[in-house]
Amino acid sequence: MLQIGREPQSSADVLGPRPREDGAAPRGAILRALIYADLFDFPLTSSEIQRYLIGEATTASLVDATLDGDITLRQHAERTGEWYHLVGRSHLAEVRRQRADASARLWPVARHYAAGIAQLPFVRLVGVTGALAMNNARPSDDIDLFILAQPGRVWLCRLFVLVIVKLAARRGQRLCPNFLLSTDHLRLSQRNLFAAHEVAQMVPLQPGGWYGAFIEANGWVRDFLPNALPGPAPTDRARPRGAWPARLAGALLSTPLLDPIERWEMRRKIRRLTDRLEREGGSVAFSADECRGHFAGHDTRVLAAYRARLAQYMEIR
Repeated sequence: MLQIGREPQSSADVLGPRPREDGAAPRGAILRALIYADLFDFPLTSSEIQRYLIGEATTASLVDATLDGDITLRQHAERTGEWYHLVGRSHLAEVRRQRADASARLWPVARHYAAGIAQLPFVRLVGVTGALAMNNARPSDDIDLFILAQPGRVWLCRLFVLVIVKLAARRGQRLCPNFLLSTDHLRLSQRNLFAAHEVAQMVPLQPGGWYGAFIEANGWVRDFLPNALPGPAPTDRARPRGAWPARLAGALLSTPLLDPIERWEMRRKIRRLTDRLEREGGSVAFSADECRGHFAGHDTRVLAAYRARLAQYMEIR
């Protein structure tokens, strides 16, 4: 497998101070959540803060009490309307409103194409990730898609998905299926704070057993975001019933006679994607079970910026 990009050796690399066991107010975890969200120009409601607390699990009532009454925290965080943000960043309330409007216009597009992708052979789950998943998209943003695929057909699945991507592009709509994963390798190879947020924030557009299985396999997310994962979900992993032509095509294309074509497509695309990696850089993983193409190093930059910002707030506990 080709995998580029340094991964933190433990959650301590990006969490900052670890949670205390004395029941004290979780001001450090609250501040860490606000710092991370600020990297995306995204103020948070109190319930969102509680969900995305970094490194500490606590109740909504304790979060609310800390936000209202912790004098030390209020030196670094403030409220505009229903949203909390770092001091001096009150303009983010308007940014959030504008991006919520832009996201509302993108969601019908995402649902339309996700419904088409879900009918393709080998597709088991389609989810939206990235900015749109948080209703924080700008009008020009791509629609980032996460796809679970049938084992042994990740690369042919990607090939079929790209047909829909090209059709959407002709209409000026930008889909970015930048992460495909085999259903027999559900635990992510990349495990850091950025990846934890991507898992927790993902919006499954065809929720079902495979979404629950994916969340269950990535319980490590709780090391970073203890409150963020959804509750227990159905574990029935049967293939959702789709149109009979797609089911028939999937059955025919699953024959072992097509295995050499899958391997050929994988080698062909890995060569091309590796060339792109050399031009753009990034954090990627390409194998028979995974195609993660986070080019341009966005995740690496976010984690570096988060660590640098934490250093400015080390006195907060």
